Amino acid sequence: MKIADLKVGQKADIEEATIAEIGEIRTFVRFGRPIRVATATVKDDTGTINMSLWNEDIDRVKEGDKIKLTNGFCKEFQGEKQVTTGKLGKIEVIGEGEAPSAEAETVEEKPEEEAE
Repeated sequence: MKIADLKVGQKADIEEATIAEIGEIRTFVRFGRPIRVATATVKDDTGTINMSLWNEDIDRVKEGDKIKLTNGFCKEFQGEKQVTTGKLGKIEVIGEGEAPSAEAETVEEKPEEEAE
């Protein structure tokens, strides 16, 4: 399913989308347990949508990653469509984004390798 095809109140299965941005992580306590949530902007070739990332999902993805959402849910929050994993959904990283620091480390390592 493409982002443009998502409808409020329906199941959301996104075959492939890219994490464009991850917002600030917020923490609150619910039922005596700390809960973390962040809002990510997700995009594909048909559009963009906000996605709620909960707890360990925040640590599982990073900006630039390509993801697949299975058994998610599309809802409306503050007047905009948004997707979430809900209780049964799953986010899977299907392609990792390029980390800028990894490229910088590679450049720094080359002179050391040539010196050996």
